Amino acid sequence: MKRVIKQQVMGFRTQDGAGVSLVRVLGHGTIEEYDPILMLDSFDSTNPDDYTAGFPMHPHRGIETISYIYRGQMTHKDSLGNEDTIADGEVQWMTAGSGIFHEEKLPASERMLGVQLWLNLPAKNKMVSPAYHSIKNAEIEEIMLENGKLRLLAGEYGHKKGFKSKYLPFDYYDIHINADTSVVINTERENSVMVFTLLGDAYINGELIKEKTAAKLTEGDSVEIKAGDKNTQVLFISSKRLDEPVSWGGPIVMNTKDELQKAFDDIKRGTFLQKEITY
Repeated sequence: MKRVIKQQVMGFRTQDGAGVSLVRVLGHGTIEEYDPILMLDSFDSTNPDDYTAGFPMHPHRGIETISYIYRGQMTHKDSLGNEDTIADGEVQWMTAGSGIFHEEKLPASERMLGVQLWLNLPAKNKMVSPAYHSIKNAEIEEIMLENGKLRLLAGEYGHKKGFKSKYLPFDYYDIHINADTSVVINTERENSVMVFTLLGDAYINGELIKEKTAAKLTEGDSVEIKAGDKNTQVLFISSKRLDEPVSWGGPIVMNTKDELQKAFDDIKRGTFLQKEITY
């Protein structure tokens, strides 16, 4: 059974960090439908003034942040002592877990193009030890398709394997489709699958998805994605729904209001950074 579009979200222009202009596509209003993806921010600018202010040091708990910079650079620095830069097609994967402080700087470039996802952590893993990993181009396999190519950012594609998420199954593809052609991606029937049109328009089952739009798909064994009259670049994300309560405040995402309040109390008391604990 082929997947079709269940819902589309275009998002809205906003600012975050120290004044970074971005489009917030997924957020508080899409938690239920796009579970386990909490947030999707899209960056696309040729004006460095839109983004070089960056994201100064700030806390996270209970989530993983996954940044894909297709064009441009992002420099990460965190309270674990990590400092690392990704550029032009690379990925940053940060597990906030029990708590981490980090900053993201966006140096000026000809074009800043990419997305950041917030992936929810299961309740049993909310307080795991924080960690950081970058996925550089040398680790990202490019798989040629009949009508384009697939960059395996994470997870699996057929017999090919990329970086593996510790806490949720997570397939993350950057799919490039030639104009007026299509590709078919096989999927696990019950997985939660969404796509995001990073560049160009696309069609699924004849329904148009305009550029910079997220689309949640129905259950099924495969999805056929067709490009419009220009080459199209589509981000494909497949994971498992958590179906757990979400209590979200700013950079913290927990399961209950008490857990959320404790996180903010920990920040005030200076006890936010800690080793893995269980409730």
